Amino acid sequence: MSVKDNRMFAQMLLAARARLAGRKPQEICKNTNITYNENNGFFLLESLGRDVKIQYPDFTFTPEQEGWHQLVILHYMDLADGAALENRLISFSQLKDGMVRGGGLDRKCEAVIGSLLKQITEDTLIARCLSLGGQRIQTNADFTVVFPFLPNFPVTLKVWFADEEFDASARMLLDASADHYLTIEDAVTVGEILLEKLLYE
Repeated sequence: MSVKDNRMFAQMLLAARARLAGRKPQEICKNTNITYNENNGFFLLESLGRDVKIQYPDFTFTPEQEGWHQLVILHYMDLADGAALENRLISFSQLKDGMVRGGGLDRKCEAVIGSLLKQITEDTLIARCLSLGGQRIQTNADFTVVFPFLPNFPVTLKVWFADEEFDASARMLLDASADHYLTIEDAVTVGEILLEKLLYE
């Protein structure tokens, strides 16, 4: 996802860092399940299979993350309230205020994965998912993977491969606790980032 308006994005990034300024690391860790290294003054988390360090108190990233990915992590650190995972899956449209934007992401996931599987093999899709930190689990789908996008914000992708009767289909799902961690706008951004990674990884 490209940052189309650098000035607007820069303002959003400044605002996100300003909201976190002065917050105690221990409070952030408690609400987010992110680790904090007191000796070196940075937060540490894993996102899409990569370790991410966030320096405190300026909230800069090492390595530098793609713009929207960086912003959604900062929003997570700001908004998280520590709610427990419910271990119940919901669609993006079921999020608070998610009927329009969340429903759009639900439909986009179906279209993108269906189209992608006409270009790459099933094994290639599986390999891409695993390279992004996905953890394969058994469900009623042909292939299901859980991405620990953020410590308390897993994203589940269910895929049904094409057969003689049906085209390939897919659903991207969130834990029912997702509203405690990100807004619908941020949640859709997470979905968009993940789809783009699957397309081009």
